[in-house]
Amino acid sequence: MRVALDATYSIDPRPSGIAVYSRELLRGLAAAHPEDEFLHCYRLKQFLRARGERQQPNVHRRLLIPPVPTFRARIFHALNQRVDRRPAKNVISTFHDLFVLTGEYSTPAFRERFSKQARQAAQNSDLIIAVSEFTASQLTALLGVPRKRIRVVPHGVHPPREQTTAARENRILFVGTLQIRKNILRLVEAFEFLPPEWTLTLAGAASGFGIRRILERIHASPAAPRIQITGYLSAQELDALFQKSSIFAFPSLDEGFGMPVLQAMAHGVPVVTSNRSALPEVAGDAALLVNPFKTEEIASALLQLATDADLRMKLAAAGKIRARDFTWEKAVERTYAAYKELTG
Repeated sequence: MRVALDATYSIDPRPSGIAVYSRELLRGLAAAHPEDEFLHCYRLKQFLRARGERQQPNVHRRLLIPPVPTFRARIFHALNQRVDRRPAKNVISTFHDLFVLTGEYSTPAFRERFSKQARQAAQNSDLIIAVSEFTASQLTALLGVPRKRIRVVPHGVHPPREQTTAARENRILFVGTLQIRKNILRLVEAFEFLPPEWTLTLAGAASGFGIRRILERIHASPAAPRIQITGYLSAQELDALFQKSSIFAFPSLDEGFGMPVLQAMAHGVPVVTSNRSALPEVAGDAALLVNPFKTEEIASALLQLATDADLRMKLAAAGKIRARDFTWEKAVERTYAAYKELTG
């Protein structure tokens, strides 16, 4: 079988989220199915950047710009809810989230552009992969996609490269781009209730929507000397931070999945996260869930973990077990099953 995939989003010098998903699927599918041929399709800028990358023997590059003739492939898979046209007989798209339709977490221009792309992708796809049941429900409620056209394939996580026995620090860790949707303002406010021996590390690019307001709040905080902003970190640097941290805080307002929660759990870090969007689905009963709109709930959960070592150990163990249910191998297997289903 020949499968064409939109690999555009895999070309990112600072991969996170969708870039990580794209890379795992592209590599995993080609490795798991050497009998098949995979066309990795890029828009022009990414196509040029990808020329120097090594490819598996059954992978070939193609250019994805209009007007391009239909690919001679059984399936075209759009990895990030964008299908401007139908370049193959059978089309699948992956939808990660629909926050552009539900909240003002980005600029009006961004919301308008991506809302249009999402609607177009839903219309042009024969089958849709949703990364969570929550996203699947939004596809039906907001875009009118029948549930029978949706398959849920969760993201995965890799176990830590190394496990250290060093003692963890009194550190609360957040991972993700600093932006309003991630609820950084309330997290900082909640952190101010913690004892002075605790620190907060915000690991992510300080470039998201509303970043000026976030930075101003941090600089004005009485706990500012104990708050660290790292900027973007590589996977290896993040591994080291996870190994040092005692609590992972992710009180996001809206997530289609929530990959950092799985990363924390795989590293044995007890998690505080939101009780809304896809986050309860990912965390299960292995985390403390809070109302992300109530600062006092976030603060209470952080204090509970900061002052109860036994609870931290209990949630750390439960998180490791939970993380084992989410592997990239399963994601690849279920994605390929959707291909087989669509092609008969």
